[in-house]
Amino acid sequence: QVQLVESGGGLVQAGGSLRLSCAASGRTFSSYTMGWFRQAPGKEREFVAAIRWTGGDTYYGDFVKGRFTISRDNAKNTVYLQMNSLKPEDTAVYYCAARYMDYAEYDYWGQGTQVAVSS
Repeated sequence: QVQLVESGGGLVQAGGSLRLSCAASGRTFSSYTMGWFRQAPGKEREFVAAIRWTGGDTYYGDFVKGRFTISRDNAKNTVYLQMNSLKPEDTAVYYCAARYMDYAEYDYWGQGTQVAVSS
């Protein structure tokens, strides 16, 4: 089992920045590809970013457009999402997720952290 706990959400004005953190415990963190997803009220969950277990490859949703950066610190068992130039449409609950190496499905999910961006 892998337990994931997100933190760092909050209320920010448009154009501001937030850094989300996701602390993992359990099995070997470095063997897991980590992802961030988000879900806004009334909308489906959407992919935000992922960083491969090797650490060298990162992936982003189309809407990110260079505003967000995902990174990981294996020594701290933590993955981060730096979000800059935030927009009101970024308002959502952000979830951290983990999947073993290059497996297709994310098997572990955090409880989510709320991000609200005011205009």
